[in-house]
Amino acid sequence: MQSSIHTQPPLFKQVCVIGLGLIGASLAQAIKDNVLSERLVAVDRHAPSIDEAIQQGLLDAGSAVLSEVVLGSDLIVIAVPVQAVDAVFVDIKTAMDNRQLADDCIITDVCSTKVNIIEAAKTVFTSLPTGFVPAHPIAGAENSGYHARRATLFANHSVIICELPTTNPSAINRLRQLWEVVGATVMSMDAEHHDAILAHTSHLPHLLAFNLVEQLASHDDNLDMFRYAAGGFRDFSRIAASDPKMWHDIFFANHSAIVSALDEYGVYLQTMRQLIIDKDSTALMGLLGRAQAARRHFGHMLASTPYTDTSAMSASYNITPSNTVSGTITIPGDKSISHRSIMLGSLATGVTKVTGFLEGEDALATLQAFRDMGVTIEGPDNGQLTIHGVGMNGLKPSKTPLYMGNSGTSMRLLAGILAAQSFDSVLTGDTSLNKRPMERVAAPLREMGAVIQSTGHSGTAPLSIIGRDTVGQPLQGMEYDMPVASAQVKSCLLLAGLWAEGTTTVLQPEVSRDHTERMLSAFGYPVTVDGNRVSVEGGGTLTGGDIAVPADISSAAFFMVAAAISQGSELTLTQVGINPTRTGIIDILKLMNADISLSNETDVGGEPVADITIRSSNLKGIEIPEHLVPLAIDEFPVLFIAASCAEGRTVLTGAKELRVKESDRIAVMAEGLQTLGIDCTVTEDGLIIEGKGSNVDINEVNNSQPVFGGGYITSHHDHRIAMSFAVASLRASKQITIEGVETVNTSFPGFAELANQIGMSIKVDNGAA
Repeated sequence: MQSSIHTQPPLFKQVCVIGLGLIGASLAQAIKDNVLSERLVAVDRHAPSIDEAIQQGLLDAGSAVLSEVVLGSDLIVIAVPVQAVDAVFVDIKTAMDNRQLADDCIITDVCSTKVNIIEAAKTVFTSLPTGFVPAHPIAGAENSGYHARRATLFANHSVIICELPTTNPSAINRLRQLWEVVGATVMSMDAEHHDAILAHTSHLPHLLAFNLVEQLASHDDNLDMFRYAAGGFRDFSRIAASDPKMWHDIFFANHSAIVSALDEYGVYLQTMRQLIIDKDSTALMGLLGRAQAARRHFGHMLASTPYTDTSAMSASYNITPSNTVSGTITIPGDKSISHRSIMLGSLATGVTKVTGFLEGEDALATLQAFRDMGVTIEGPDNGQLTIHGVGMNGLKPSKTPLYMGNSGTSMRLLAGILAAQSFDSVLTGDTSLNKRPMERVAAPLREMGAVIQSTGHSGTAPLSIIGRDTVGQPLQGMEYDMPVASAQVKSCLLLAGLWAEGTTTVLQPEVSRDHTERMLSAFGYPVTVDGNRVSVEGGGTLTGGDIAVPADISSAAFFMVAAAISQGSELTLTQVGINPTRTGIIDILKLMNADISLSNETDVGGEPVADITIRSSNLKGIEIPEHLVPLAIDEFPVLFIAASCAEGRTVLTGAKELRVKESDRIAVMAEGLQTLGIDCTVTEDGLIIEGKGSNVDINEVNNSQPVFGGGYITSHHDHRIAMSFAVASLRASKQITIEGVETVNTSFPGFAELANQIGMSIKVDNGAA
């Protein structure tokens, strides 16, 4: 396969590849296919490979002797085993002395060790050539040799370049361009760091694979061992089929770093051995759980994606109109409470058992962060977690930035916790989260004495937080008058206040969701609530216990609206959280004339819950009271769908917060509504919607007529936008296609399946994913 990128004119006049093994021959093929050199020559002691490469048109010339083909070369690629590089450098120096190379000739290699290569070059050349650029493509294959070559070997793989102070910058730039053209991602790294990293991630695994196969082969019953070896053994030991001579040379060439990696591995192995001997179930589960989660987590972190990849619009909903929903369903657990159960359970003394935990992407990001800080967490397993709390001062520094995926709640609440810790930390997220405002928490935390740095002029993530050991004093309690009601800002400051000296008080302009206050009380931490004033005293403790997470009312909102706008519908949602700071959706729908009733009301873990039944209704447009806006801030996208189906105008004001969610939800919803034929006007802090509900007798439910047309909706990878327009299909005349629905898993895994269960018709198209 030929790259779509071509360089005209070619980057080089003549490239000389020394060594036609897998890497050398593959690079030669890629250079040929991408027309990166006017001529291509090679040196290899295996004459049949040279002859075949010339016959196939890959090479213009080849030889076993460098001096016979190197004349005029402006790039030399050394692709021989590491122990043979010294002799190659001697041949290259001879060619330089005989003026056989171009004045600006670049000399590079593809070896997997770098310090020894640089030292060998210093020995041979005395002063390093200005064109010398050590490099290492992180690529390979099971088969080796000339016949295993393929031009695409380096596509979507990394190439590490060691930029030396002696190297001409133009040589680095030209080599970087070559690797990028053949499909690689180029990064810079100093040689010592490269060798240490590769010792852990490549050389050590190969060494262990060889050793394990040798261990099993040495047993008397080795035939049975290999006969019954499971897939895990085959996967792990596959790399032991690599070239022994090559790995022999690598192990000696990088001996210092490999011995260090082996010593560290031995400590970890001894720790696991002791845990098994001691039958320490908690510690072993913690180790295994952290390892399992880290394997998945770092892939997303390195790609700066949430756990569900949203880098491309690869998934979509194709929805056929339907007009009735019915049944009794259970909604997944509340996301806000799931976040807080992890946070407070980790900081508590003792064990916390959680049921109903939402296994969505955002809550999983919080879970991973606390695992990264040394907390043992078992699960999740069908919504069940066991958290072994480390106490108020038991968190440990993460060795990497804490990755929040797409979760604003995780980042803002954790900022408060981390601002009070003894150690430094960094909070980062995916591309979307790193664009969202973080000064709303960073600024008041600084007033408490936190040293916290946001990024760029707009104050976004990553957030860098300096630990209290460096600052030299604890946080100080304060009274903070919030300019805008925000549960995330309030919770951030209250959590920071747990460690602060004195009292931390937050004054809210309007009541916002109070899950943090309720859960602190459930964990035995005193919280004082006086109207819109909420206070905590620093220095207390949290005690672990059982947390039952109720169904999420924000997720239930989609089905509440679905039943209200559709024909002849009756839907019951069981055990939904009806925290009075979250029931704005119910209050607003009732003001719009929705038929909603509650039953089986009870308290679970300090949170009120109830079954909610919704029936078809003739909705009326209203002016939404501003005091209800903070109580329904996440539900407005689907409320806009309800307003479109209502009779008359609906006016929303006081909702600037919607502009800084996962998307600008006011603008994005207005765009989608207009696509489906709804007349609406965007204002600075809200939206005006002209409802298309029919003028009918108040006693006659007449929501069978289409309100929306069909069309193509772009969700901007905002989960609530995607689910809201899915609900619109119940009053649509034609098919609706919604692109970018991957993020639905952040808050509502299984949404489409549950919607289809009650009568909707959503087909999920995962595209190339």
